[in-house]
Amino acid sequence: MASWHDGEPEPERSSLVRMYAVTGGRTAPRSGLAMEALVSSATSAQLGLAYPREFRAISELCRQVRSVAEVSALLAIPLGVARVLVADMEAEGLVRVYQPQHEAGRPDTRLLERVLTGLRRL
Repeated sequence: MASWHDGEPEPERSSLVRMYAVTGGRTAPRSGLAMEALVSSATSAQLGLAYPREFRAISELCRQVRSVAEVSALLAIPLGVARVLVADMEAEGLVRVYQPQHEAGRPDTRLLERVLTGLRRL
């Protein structure tokens, strides 16, 4: 079994470096994107190899509407990275994002209940 001492990168470190490269070093999305925002694929076709594997995974996962937090958890990527990737995909028209509507600074209770239900299913 090869280890990082044998010239192989450490799996965890490699993963973090990949996330940094995919987001261009950004830790926050270009636009405000709530973690409870709902995301759905904008296309029924699978994304081709011209897109990063994270974009392809998010597109496939979001054929069923998911929250940004669910995307993060199900793909085992940091929430900040998921927010950046989803915002980038929205800018390219690859996903649709449904931001929560806040009344007087308070989140929609029905939306929070749906997110909680989704998280319990994980």
